[in-house]
Amino acid sequence: MDFRKTIEELLNTFLEEREDLFLVDLKFSSADDITVILDGDSGVTLQDCLDASRAIEFNVDREEHDFALQVMSAGLSEPLVSPRQFRKNIGRELDILLKDLSEIEGELTKVDEEKITLVLKYRKPKEVGKGKVDVVEEKEIPYSEIKKALVTIKF
Repeated sequence: MDFRKTIEELLNTFLEEREDLFLVDLKFSSADDITVILDGDSGVTLQDCLDASRAIEFNVDREEHDFALQVMSAGLSEPLVSPRQFRKNIGRELDILLKDLSEIEGELTKVDEEKITLVLKYRKPKEVGKGKVDVVEEKEIPYSEIKKALVTIKF
């Protein structure tokens, strides 16, 4: 069986047993360095990463195929890619780069399978007179329009 297919099947079997975890990314380098990025509904622990690593390592014969394996959790610097990841971050501020290269920042309030909803807060000039007014609006953004979405880190 194809090496990559074997790794994918072992990982999928592990994730079927651990429904609280899901795959964010699986990368193979030309030198068979494997990187698995996981996320979970309640986060990912070190033990979760170890369990996923063992599910792969203990079921592949290193005499047949030599490889390096790295299993990690999706960090704050990793973009959100699935509705499940967006759902987990409801209530947080997101920075979103759209495919038209415009940027939006707002609080994530709703998530479904086709789109997300952000609450945008900004100031705009008054229509009459000098000064600015505070504006709060909801904006629905389909996943198809999102190029990159990151959780805003605030200290």
